[in-house]
This record gives sequence, C-alpha cells and structure tokens, in this order.
Amino acid sequence: MVHGQVGGTPAEHLDGLLARAQNGFEIDETVLTQLRDALMHQTELRSCRQCNEPPARLGYTTFRHVFLLPDGSSVVLWELEHNTGPGDGPQHEVYADEDTLVQAERRAHDRTGGARWEEFDEERLWLPDQLLRGPLPVETVRAYVADNSADHARRVLRRAENEDRPGEEVRRLLETAFAHDIALAPKPRRRTGGPDATWCRFYEHAFLLAGGDEITLWELEHNLTSDGRLVCEVYLDEGSAEMAADRRARARGVEL
Repeated sequence: MVHGQVGGTPAEHLDGLLARAQNGFEIDETVLTQLRDALMHQTELRSCRQCNEPPARLGYTTFRHVFLLPDGSSVVLWELEHNTGPGDGPQHEVYADEDTLVQAERRAHDRTGGARWEEFDEERLWLPDQLLRGPLPVETVRAYVADNSADHARRVLRRAENEDRPGEEVRRLLETAFAHDIALAPKPRRRTGGPDATWCRFYEHAFLLAGGDEITLWELEHNLTSDGRLVCEVYLDEGSAEMAADRRARARGVEL
C-alpha cells in the first residue's frame, strides 16, 4: 500500500527506517541532520518484483521515503526490502543515492534466479493501477510557522523555471510575509520504474502577509522534461499547476 504521513514525526520515521536497515550506518551524517529537521514525510511504493519459481518464492520491494525540508526542498531515501539473503525473515537496506539503489536491486534480482535483469531494463516496472492513481493523505488544516517566511517565498520563486511564473508584483507582496505553511497536495500522479521513471508532485505554499491577506503558491516538481531532469515550476493557482502538469505529461506520452 501507499502510506501517508502517519505514525510519528519525520525524525521518528527516520529512526525506524535506520533501525531496521542493515546498512543504515552508511548514510552520511549531514544527510541525517537535514532529515531530522524535516516538516513532513511521505512513503511510497516504487516497485515490486517476485519470482515464484521453485524452490522458494523470492522477491524484493522498493520504497521511496520523501522528506520535506523547512526551505521547501525535499530529500529522498530509498528502502529495499527483500528476502533473498540468508535467513527466513525480510531484510532491509537503505540508500541515499538512486544509482546505488539500482545496484542493490540488481543483486537482489540476480539472487531470485528469475528472468534476466536486462529483460526488465526494457520494461516499465509493474505497479497496481490503484497505487499509481490513488491520492496520498495530506494535512488540510493550516499550520503557519513564522520562520523567515519572506526568504522562503524568495527561494520558492527563485527555483521556478517556468516562464509564466509569478511576477514582480507578487514578489513585492511576498516580501511582507511573516508566516507560511507547506502542504503536500494529494494530486493524481503516475510513477514508473526503470530508465523511463517519471515523477510528478504538487506542493502548496501558503503565506500570511503583513496586511492580513494570504497568497498561495503552487509548486509543481517533475521530471517530465526532454532529458528527464528534475525541475520546479510555480503558479499562482491550482488549476494552472494542474494544466502545466498535464501539458508536460502529454508531451512525454505519460498519463497522469
């Protein structure tokens, strides 16, 4: 299943992840320090493969743990759960780098004795349709934080790469922001594995201004680019962000 932010704080979630991982000590301490300050976390199923050939059913599952940081950026830890090692119980490994994760997946795959890895390289990883389309839980109640909110707004706008991003008038208004709230929006998204993996996510940044007004920025994070590069786009309303995601997906031949 796909899990939302449940069962404790991001720091507690991180501690549980590291406790069950056999190689948790390999994660760089600077990364762990970042993650312990995270505002939110999200766990998603990336892929699941299984070999049912005798003498035993062997397989492995990969999870993506996303941590939302106070500056609006996100950090990902990858968790590989498998039963291809010694012993009867499941084993867990955690990685901060996706390329290293893929190497670990390949080792687990080779131990299943199933199809050749190269055969999977040419296919999209299988995920149930309800997991690809199902919305993720998200907090709906505002929880404003007064923490360099105007600077947070500047950073959000600065990383926006779309030409129709909010202009100078919005920038001037946001200079008076004294509190903000970040939420991960439950939007339809499609994720596939392998070399053609796609990623699409929405963040809602709400700002309280000195005059009592509120401005909301919708941030679209995706890799629906021609070269697969991860980019951020920012819009003033939810509809514009959704239409932009739809345009990018159609250009890549991906259904959201």
